[in-house]
Amino acid sequence: MRQSGLPESISRLIGELAKLPGIGEKNATRLAFHIFRSPKIYSENLAQAIIEAKSKVILCNHCYNFASESPCYICSDTERDSFSICVVEEPLDQLAIERSREFKGKYHVLHGVISPMEGVGPEDLRIKELITRLGEESIVEVIVATNLSVEGEATALYLSKLIKPLGIAVSRIAHGIPMGGDIEYIDEITLGKAIRDRRHI
Repeated sequence: MRQSGLPESISRLIGELAKLPGIGEKNATRLAFHIFRSPKIYSENLAQAIIEAKSKVILCNHCYNFASESPCYICSDTERDSFSICVVEEPLDQLAIERSREFKGKYHVLHGVISPMEGVGPEDLRIKELITRLGEESIVEVIVATNLSVEGEATALYLSKLIKPLGIAVSRIAHGIPMGGDIEYIDEITLGKAIRDRRHI
């Protein structure tokens, strides 16, 4: 993508930045000019950080989360509950759950969800590795924390059908009304889920 009036190197930088998710051409142009205006050491550090992340970050061979070594720090933490696994779609989901400080067990990252429309089947995810892991570890409960989407629900159902025959309890995270949310503004799917997942008080 060569922009009129810009040096080819800046146009190329804009083109590469625009490929990032959620970054359009306008934001890519802003970012490119920010980098260009910054001291040279800033751009060198940024480039080095990207190169190091790509070369040094690996997948943990237990949970398949991004890590600097395998097993990762969560899988090797003896203080964590080793009887429960929380299954998530992506590494960012694991980070979100960790920030809640409510889950003290281990994780398993699928790296996606079952989506026939996108050509993604169970064999494209880390499902086989999860089942192998359940056969090797003393897991009592698997918490499925996929998103509340058609694909997320289908993946949760698929996992449940595979795991329950192993004698392991399968639970699904509740989806409901966010703190501070007004019921009148909540979409009907979320509201319906909140009603179905109600609990005694």
